[in-house]
Amino acid sequence: MGSVDDFLSARQVLLRHRVDYDAARREFEWPRPTTFNWALDYFDRIAEGNDRRALWVVNEDGSRQTRTFAELSRRSNQVANHLRALGLERGDRVLVMLGNVPELWEVMLGAIKLGVVVIPATLLLSPDDLADRLDRGQVRAVIAAEDVTERFAGLAGAELRIAVGAGTPEGWRPYAAVDAASEDFTPDGETPAGDPMLLYFTSGTTSKPKLVEHTHTSYPIGHLSTMYWIGLQPGDVHLNISSPGWAKHAWSNLFAPWNAEATVLVFNYGRFDAAQLLDVLARCEVTTMCAPPTVWRMLIQEDLEKYDVKLRELVGAGEPLNPEVIDQVRKAWGLTIRDGFGQTETTAQIGNTPGQLLKPGSMGRPLPGYHIALLDPEGNPAGEGEIGLDLARRPAGLMRGYRDDAERTAEAMRGGFYRTGDVASQDADGYVTYVGRADDVFKASDYRISPFELESVLIEHPAVAEAAVVPSPDPVRLAVPKAFVILTGGLEPSPELAQDILRFTRDRLSAYKRIRRLEFADLPKTISGKIRRVELRGQEQQRDEQRRPNEYWESDFPDLKS
Repeated sequence: MGSVDDFLSARQVLLRHRVDYDAARREFEWPRPTTFNWALDYFDRIAEGNDRRALWVVNEDGSRQTRTFAELSRRSNQVANHLRALGLERGDRVLVMLGNVPELWEVMLGAIKLGVVVIPATLLLSPDDLADRLDRGQVRAVIAAEDVTERFAGLAGAELRIAVGAGTPEGWRPYAAVDAASEDFTPDGETPAGDPMLLYFTSGTTSKPKLVEHTHTSYPIGHLSTMYWIGLQPGDVHLNISSPGWAKHAWSNLFAPWNAEATVLVFNYGRFDAAQLLDVLARCEVTTMCAPPTVWRMLIQEDLEKYDVKLRELVGAGEPLNPEVIDQVRKAWGLTIRDGFGQTETTAQIGNTPGQLLKPGSMGRPLPGYHIALLDPEGNPAGEGEIGLDLARRPAGLMRGYRDDAERTAEAMRGGFYRTGDVASQDADGYVTYVGRADDVFKASDYRISPFELESVLIEHPAVAEAAVVPSPDPVRLAVPKAFVILTGGLEPSPELAQDILRFTRDRLSAYKRIRRLEFADLPKTISGKIRRVELRGQEQQRDEQRRPNEYWESDFPDLKS
């Protein structure tokens, strides 16, 4: 069989055993093609003559945009032809900074067809973030929303710049020129399955964001596991709450649903409104939904029972959900939100799958094609330890490595395992329960935050001698970045100084990274002088509601509020 037939066969195993975990684990094998282009070999095949809705964009004002599978196939051919006419070739890198607009999906498919490497970028990025991505990503072209193009002003690199929107700024080309391109695309040859397809910048703890490299195998084929975890079927309407530019958006707004021939539904809103989202769920007859805990906690503030939803599967992603949230949704809709686990570096590794026993607090069992081990610091099997993926049975969904960083790649893949950096425990039945990060990266409102990045900005302030950033509990965001600061000699803590430091960092950080709380305090250290963030994290987790001396919150200063 050819590569696409192997892919379809593997997909069929998972669809056939959607609620039979043991059979799916036993029968599923990863396709191992030597050449494969998901957009050309698979998507175009299922799209031929297919007028079912593939993409459904619902906007806050009530307007909507749709694309069928056949329309997206033709349109992505135009995109591939247009980019090639502009000089882009296989292996060139393109930074894509778009919101939930149909052009995003057109560009993704067209880029895959052409063989250019996509670097997804969130609309939240600051000019400094973009400068780093353009430089280290060796970006040749940018495709961005017209209203963010000013952030690229004065930045070096990416000589080809394409604006999506009504206007075309000086120095940019209009995306609308795609309209004139041919709807028939002929590739310049077969696509090696191991060629790079995506580069994701992801936060680290001790340096700048890493470049995670995924191939034409690891994400398109790898997300068969994600399709299985969610429980997607052909004809489903799938809604995922995730912003473009993050890996989870590609997980559940592109590869997993289209692997199942389901409809991708996105809801565009300016400010999140739980009632509006629930109305969309009911009106659009959504069948499967994935959302981070922050969204689930907001949804249960509404009367869920009054919404006539057609939901069949609910999953949560980002961090473990509170039991009370799961209970309230179950009482209202008779459905259980199922947890799962994966990373930017992988597809879904572990999950509670449809039809299986759900154990409270567990994120499920290893998904078909994934073989894990829990490892102690010496790399030995342990009842509780770092989650490792067996490289002898390497899953297709594992990244190739960290681009241009052999040292980090070797550190992550040593002793026969890929080390996730996440600690968990596993019971006798194979159910895995998340414990926490092995390093200091944390999540705030479902965004990964690197303390190092924030601390590096803090110490640029002339009053700051040392700083440490840890998560501080928050009822809505789960956690917010909090800074512990030691002042330079002779300075005393004050509200004015706290406000100045918070404003200083605000002006230099993307919105989702902003430091929300600050405390002037000594920093616990090891005997060698390293800051013990673990103590600060524990201190924050055990705190009561009383404000500490010399502690200030962003909300104390009205002009700093978001």
